[in-house]
Amino acid sequence: MSQGTVHLSIEEGVASVTFDRPQARNAMTWAMYERLGQIGEQLQADLSVRVVTFRGAGGEAFVAGTDIEQFTAFSSGDDGVAYEQQIDQCIRKLETLPMPTVAVIEGWAIGGGLAIATACDFRIATPASRFGVPIARTLGNCLSVANLARLGAVFGLPRVKRMLMLAETLAADEALDCGFLLQISEAGEMDAALAALCERLDGLAPVTQGVTKEGLRRLVSQNLPADEDLIRRCYGSEDFREGVAAFVGKRRPVWRGA
Repeated sequence: MSQGTVHLSIEEGVASVTFDRPQARNAMTWAMYERLGQIGEQLQADLSVRVVTFRGAGGEAFVAGTDIEQFTAFSSGDDGVAYEQQIDQCIRKLETLPMPTVAVIEGWAIGGGLAIATACDFRIATPASRFGVPIARTLGNCLSVANLARLGAVFGLPRVKRMLMLAETLAADEALDCGFLLQISEAGEMDAALAALCERLDGLAPVTQGVTKEGLRRLVSQNLPADEDLIRRCYGSEDFREGVAAFVGKRRPVWRGA
């Protein structure tokens, strides 16, 4: 399995982060999450950066979730708790960046990819982009309460239930209508749209931008309830082991509710 990587380049005040594993639709490996966290830490202290963009390599996907084959090493619900905590820590480093952040979505933003996009302040996408967390169909795991709160804040609870409990993926038009997307641009026009947005963000008051996004983040994240019991139950279930085995074996899972 190719581990992939996450690249960072900085030019004229714009930091560009690229998820580079196009042969797997940029599905995240542990190494990629670790590198993303390091980039988040680096950018926190870089006062020269005015905008950060996130984009998937290859043009077919932003990030198509976490690579499921890695879950074959899980043996108990405690592994799931540790994993969700790791993901939350990584996402928190992105959403607490003091400068505006933009997700550039071409194709799929699924699972962990949707969480990364949701942690950004603004999102632009192509008409063919799709958004979802279809784990009720594919894997049988769950999200942390922190990630549920993030999704609920931008999509609304009814859509989150559709994505998680009905395993629906939402089209770009619906994501635009509910405010998740700032705009939709054709693939050939995406670079120009991104440049215009970065220029607009760069011309506004950075302190106002920073304290506003942090204040809004605190509103969403305050008083989150405990969730380890829920995560442990899900990742420790027979259904989760069946979901992983079925995915690796390229067959449909047989859910038993245990």
